[in-house]
Amino acid sequence: MRTSSAVVLALIAAAAGAFGYRWLAPAVMPATSQQSPKEGQAAKEGKVGNEHVQRDEHDSKRIVISDVKLASAGATFAEAGPATLTETLSFNGVLRANQEALVQITPRFPGIARGIRKRIGDVVGKDELLASIESNQSLTVYDLKAPIAGTVIDRQISLGEYVSEQKPAFVVADLSTIWVDLSIYRQDLRRVHLGDEVLIDPDDGAGDIKGAISYLAPVGTSDTQTAIARVVLPNPAARLRPGLFVTARLVLAEHKVPVAVRAGAIQTFENKSVVFVREGEDMLEARPVELGDSDDRFVEIRAGLSPGERYVAENSFVVKAEMGKGGAEHD
Repeated sequence: MRTSSAVVLALIAAAAGAFGYRWLAPAVMPATSQQSPKEGQAAKEGKVGNEHVQRDEHDSKRIVISDVKLASAGATFAEAGPATLTETLSFNGVLRANQEALVQITPRFPGIARGIRKRIGDVVGKDELLASIESNQSLTVYDLKAPIAGTVIDRQISLGEYVSEQKPAFVVADLSTIWVDLSIYRQDLRRVHLGDEVLIDPDDGAGDIKGAISYLAPVGTSDTQTAIARVVLPNPAARLRPGLFVTARLVLAEHKVPVAVRAGAIQTFENKSVVFVREGEDMLEARPVELGDSDDRFVEIRAGLSPGERYVAENSFVVKAEMGKGGAEHD
């Protein structure tokens, strides 16, 4: 009797266990069986976390990003093509008024300034009145005039002030030409010659100005161990202002290459040198490239890019940052 009761109890327990397994089974199913077909395909394409970053047939990354978003971040485009690479020396310099077209104007007789007609910055013509001086000797008033046409760049006289021939009252300069005095270090002097082409950058956003060295100082400056090389530049629109600093590049050699990009276009991405190339209307590709020669402005591309292809030329790090984002949204 006890044996039959034990058998019945065992059968009941087995039936209950089977029912419980079927009831709990949905909660412990493997995660893979719950993945949708769309999610599985996204995982195969590498889109998990950022559905806008893709890879092409060459395993290069691509990203969807609009011109509007790039422009708002300061990124600009250019076309790959031929360029002239230059070997240069860089110098610092200062703009000076042409000392051969500058005059210091002093009173003929000591006296009192009874009238002041011009101030610093005024443009004057030849023989134009600058001031009126009352002579201490004769007590008569005589005129102080500009001996040349130009711009008043200094004035050391005030109304009612005593003036004399010992100190210039005005300095007038013809600013239609400007001196650029470049500081050449002693180790570079042997590479600098009269007539050498120099590119002057006033750092005003309007581009370089070409000039040629017209003077080399026969002596140097002991404090800086430099010597002056001078370039005379035309200044028709008063773009160049005496007293401001400039930088300059002396062209030593140059050669042309068939394909080049701006230096700011090159980025290192996934341990490769890449250029971000526009594909279609809104796609950018991180294109691996083989680099060649370079200068301060351009880098030669020996492989990976064809002439005429549009690429991100400036602020390309913005695209690199976007591609590196995991799970970020893009335009």
